[in-house]
Amino acid sequence: MLKYFVTFLMLIAIAVGAFLIKVYSEIRFDAYKIINYSPPLTTRIYDRNGKLIANIFGKENRIYAKYKDIPPMVVESLVAIEDTLFFEHPGINPEAIFRAAIKDIKAMKFVEGASTLTQQLIKDTVLTRDKKIMRKIKEALLAIRVDSILSKEDIIERYLNQVYFGHGYYGIKTASLGYFHKDLDELDLKEIAMLVGLPKAPSAYNPTKHMDLSLARANMVLNRLYQLGWIDKSRYEKALTERPKVYDDTLTKNKAPYIVDEVLKRVRKKYKDLRTGGYKIYTSIDLELQQLAKEALKYGYDNIVKRDKEDENSTLNGAIVVLDNHTGKVLAMVGGVDYKKSPYNRATQAKRQPGSSIKPFIYQLALNEGYNQATKIPDISRVYKDEVNDKDWTPRNYENNFEGLITLEDALVHSRNLATINLVNMLGLKNVYTYLNSLGFKGVPYDLSISLGSFVVSPYDFAGKYTLFSNYGQMMKPLLITKIATRYGNSENFMPEGKPINEPKQAFLIVDILKQVVSRGTGRRARVKGIETAGKTGTTNNFVDAWFCGFTPDIEVITWYGHDNNTPMKKKEAGGRAAAPVFKYFVERYIKLHPETKRKFDIPKDVRQFSIKGKKYYYTDISKPPKIESSITETSNKLLF
Repeated sequence: MLKYFVTFLMLIAIAVGAFLIKVYSEIRFDAYKIINYSPPLTTRIYDRNGKLIANIFGKENRIYAKYKDIPPMVVESLVAIEDTLFFEHPGINPEAIFRAAIKDIKAMKFVEGASTLTQQLIKDTVLTRDKKIMRKIKEALLAIRVDSILSKEDIIERYLNQVYFGHGYYGIKTASLGYFHKDLDELDLKEIAMLVGLPKAPSAYNPTKHMDLSLARANMVLNRLYQLGWIDKSRYEKALTERPKVYDDTLTKNKAPYIVDEVLKRVRKKYKDLRTGGYKIYTSIDLELQQLAKEALKYGYDNIVKRDKEDENSTLNGAIVVLDNHTGKVLAMVGGVDYKKSPYNRATQAKRQPGSSIKPFIYQLALNEGYNQATKIPDISRVYKDEVNDKDWTPRNYENNFEGLITLEDALVHSRNLATINLVNMLGLKNVYTYLNSLGFKGVPYDLSISLGSFVVSPYDFAGKYTLFSNYGQMMKPLLITKIATRYGNSENFMPEGKPINEPKQAFLIVDILKQVVSRGTGRRARVKGIETAGKTGTTNNFVDAWFCGFTPDIEVITWYGHDNNTPMKKKEAGGRAAAPVFKYFVERYIKLHPETKRKFDIPKDVRQFSIKGKKYYYTDISKPPKIESSITETSNKLLF
């Protein structure tokens, strides 16, 4: 009889063993999802100072924390409240399973679980949460397998990065940064207790909605730590009374939506898993200056609206781009007055006519061709025949007058249209057309209308072109993204790209004239006390576009206003009136934030001065002074570049 009983037991054991082998064969590959753990991670975009601009993620907002970066007290608190014997059992706790089974049998239903942290990780990663016998068997088998391969530290790391902590936060680092605005090593004991208590019921214990329940759960964690002797009485009692400050943030934390949209647009083709890949994207943006640029753009917009109430709630909008002159790095970029009303990025996407703000490029060519600041240009009216359309073109000055012969300097300072058109004729239309194309301008028409900026360019691209002057002849490509780091530690770096166009001495001749545009010309509203500034206004026909392209020795600020539907602005909103004050607004506040900024423009060492009837002009060996010996006095320049 005993023989048959033993045989029966052996058969049962064999059957159970075969059953378990069969079950494990069905799920064995699930173990590798945990062993080779690679969860979806949040991509983070940073400014130049390492400040977070935004989180980019898909279904799960998760920022990974390696075990070495998890404070020991976090591990102790988790083990204390969830799985005290974690470092001793083989993935399952037989004693706890037996105890739970007795209670479940008595109640004739599942009333108590016996899940270890390993089992919880498996349940959260590869299995469902259904309370079924088969699921529990699979869970136990996988737990034993995972525990046999991974270290306890590896399991803790995976658990704390996998589980949900409420409020859209996956992983303890995400929750720490979200709820408390702290890295893990900055947390105090009560904050740690609140976090490790959350996975039990993340919605119920969410401190942004149920602070009292969250604190009560945290106190249970503290009590368990105290009962185990892992914290002393004084620390326990002190933590009990604490009520940490909790933040109720949006998950994206998007502080600069126009920047974020542009960054994603530029990298999504190459990095297709942006929302799950856990990249760190570093930009050249300064969040403090980004906010200042946003305020400055709104300031100019409000002033236009005050002058003409019809522009309120209309299609009026604007854009502003701020660059570092010497590197082309984009310090700020705002593509509209209100992103919520219109996410369309006018800084990068809007193509607008630059109007008179194109003139410095033409005058730079003239200087390179041997003209000087005092060269006389005819400021007179002419009728030009459009043979293609059989129409006459009679351009005018903004002031509707003529001054006869004027200096090249005065023609640009006062933005004289007729003088500029005549200058293009003197230089040769083909030469001007070729030069503008060589600078990268697109769609330049082959006719005299290029004198007045009749083609289109975005504020972002125009900012890069203007570094031809602000960076003394070397034109910089605007640089927005400086580095992209992957979750695996490798990275792609992006460096400033410059193209030498003119010699510094030649570029300075235009810088000097653009300084006078601000001091005594069309850009007077851009003057800032205590710092040299230079720039050019731009206005298109019927006041459709208003520009001011200005710079200091260190930074460049390009501002544009207009209607999205290209209808005219009212009240003669020229560049000097609508856009120049925005430059002043920004620079005045910029120098308060950065008192170390350079205040005066350098003068290259090979630049000299001459004077005619007491008026001083700069010249070089290319742009030589006129040969009128009796009226010219030369002076050397001792300032070095």
